Amino acid sequence: MNDLLLYTLETFDEIHRRQNSIIITFKGSRKVLSTSHLNGGYREDLTAVFNHNINSGLGLKTDIHPGNYREHMSLVATELGLKPQSSAGLLTAASMENAALKTDSYEDLSVTAIVTAGIDYNGGRVGDPASFHERRGEVISLPPGTINILLYINADMPEETLVRAMVTCTEAKTAALQELMAGSCYSNGLATGSGTDGTIIIANSGSSVKLFYAGKHSKLGELIGLTVKAAVKEALYLETGMSPQTQFSILKRFKRFGLDAESLWKRYSNKQLAPLEYTGFEYDLACLDRDENLVVPSTLYIHLLDQMNWGLISPPQAARAGKEILARIMDYFGLSPKTDYFDGENPDCQHDPMAWMIENYVRMLLDLIAYRGNKIK
Repeated sequence: MNDLLLYTLETFDEIHRRQNSIIITFKGSRKVLSTSHLNGGYREDLTAVFNHNINSGLGLKTDIHPGNYREHMSLVATELGLKPQSSAGLLTAASMENAALKTDSYEDLSVTAIVTAGIDYNGGRVGDPASFHERRGEVISLPPGTINILLYINADMPEETLVRAMVTCTEAKTAALQELMAGSCYSNGLATGSGTDGTIIIANSGSSVKLFYAGKHSKLGELIGLTVKAAVKEALYLETGMSPQTQFSILKRFKRFGLDAESLWKRYSNKQLAPLEYTGFEYDLACLDRDENLVVPSTLYIHLLDQMNWGLISPPQAARAGKEILARIMDYFGLSPKTDYFDGENPDCQHDPMAWMIENYVRMLLDLIAYRGNKIK
């Protein structure tokens, strides 16, 4: 069996990568709180935890479905050489080779996070429209995009503190996504996680360090935040290429609002006197996509959309500020603003201000592409 020792913790517990799984085996008594469907919840009788890639090809003869989820997890544990009755695990479509491991410490306290992550196809914002309703065991699915976290804390703590540590861990995951401006796949909001995320928190029962607080004001909370945020960001980069650099893109920023190259080309090619064929259009869009003189003000425009969506500013206020941003962009690129972009009294603006503002941005962008095409031509 392919087995690679990745890290040995201060407790001599070992972190291995085995059969496209990450496994932590315990050398002593541990307190575990997890979202696992196998021995999940709060346990003190576990000997190992794991994070497993569902496409690893272990040779299991059963396909996972709602009726056999726990059975499938038991078979995975057995194939990994673990005892199903004393193991808890998570499943994901992410590769374990792309797992990120981060550790931090303060005095005699240490925290280690091992994360696999993807957000491209399953990222969502809490409160987004649901994709299923559970009835009599329905429905369990694992689309690509799961963020799984194994968080190891070398300190003892009561059950309630372990639960608070999971809350802080979840906040850290969401903060990482917010800092990357990761969009939801189901709405125009920013993602707060994926719909299938899993978390396992491990505390060292044998530690002489006993902690009672894991919120943001505590040092433990700070270390959880630092390690989880860093590990989530690194795992997203390793699995999907997401990073601050790749997110510096108008197409990436506007993806959650339905703007992509295909829809832009469809609109552009229907315009009269469009000067470019598709290859030219694609080239000019690529040039504009990462032009800082477009990306930076466009980011401000998007922030207006978010603020309006959250009720922090009114549609007329967003429309007025958006008008100034689009005018500045066009002026920089040598174009005269078209006044019909900015008519805040337009019935379309009153009826659906979000769609109206996105439409104005698209029209501005198409005019920029056409202008570039005409200049080159």
